[in-house]
Amino acid sequence: MPARPKTLCVGLVQQPCTADSNFNRKASEDGIRAAAAGGAQLVLLQELHTSLYFCQHEDTALFDLAEPIPGPSTTWLGKLAKKHGVVIVGSLFERRAPGLYHNTAVVLEKDGTLAGTYRKMHIPDDPGYYEKFYFTPGDLGFTPVETSVGRLGVLVCWDQWYPEAARLMALAGADLLLYPTAIGWNPDDDADEQSRQRDAWITIQRSHAVANGLPVLVANRVGFEADPTGQWPGSRFWGSSFVAGPQGELLAQSGAEADVLVTEVDLTRSENVRRWWPFLRDRRIDAYGDLTRRFRD
Repeated sequence: MPARPKTLCVGLVQQPCTADSNFNRKASEDGIRAAAAGGAQLVLLQELHTSLYFCQHEDTALFDLAEPIPGPSTTWLGKLAKKHGVVIVGSLFERRAPGLYHNTAVVLEKDGTLAGTYRKMHIPDDPGYYEKFYFTPGDLGFTPVETSVGRLGVLVCWDQWYPEAARLMALAGADLLLYPTAIGWNPDDDADEQSRQRDAWITIQRSHAVANGLPVLVANRVGFEADPTGQWPGSRFWGSSFVAGPQGELLAQSGAEADVLVTEVDLTRSENVRRWWPFLRDRRIDAYGDLTRRFRD
């Protein structure tokens, strides 16, 4: 493995999705190409970027969207990674075995090979986000994926609300935290509630950067997606993809439209930040045993 860069140019692809998988794939391809043309060495795609966010309702026919790993999507992304000379983090609906499916992130190296995978550990089950019907919780743990641009602490969407997940990736030697995401508003919520939700989402992830002294990359989808059953008003995905530095500082951020965000991250800053704010040194690991309990009754 060649020496890792001290400064890493990263690209985030923020796109709307439709029922046409070819449209979605082309949007991802265009975004990857634009990011690479802008100098990106690492490109992060959003959660489940080849399809609509199908978890708004429960339908066994939708399991047909799942695919094996390796499979069509890893082959497709591998070719793009090799063509553009970038590391790509993608997201897909994994068919592991009949009746066993995961929400899985895949990492493709610059030469097109599959560098590693991460299976989403925290699975939500909320109105409009019925993921427990489709996804089995991950069983690969919180292990960074080794690549030519660094150790990638890849997590997925709902994982982003859990400081334990970010911490365990950091303790395993991650150089960056990456969150492919699909999160949006209930269109019936008022503007104040929508603002609170988006602000909380940004704040919790910036806090992971601060607490662990690591850069954080977040790619979210955009656009309105209706619930075909009519039982839910649909989701308006708020975008706002961003890159934060190891003190939580915002280095770049998108709005609510399709976008390709490209910016540079100084990977040497984590060392200095952790010297100034030695949170890992001062952790009271002797006193945290109750964290493995559901609740302290």
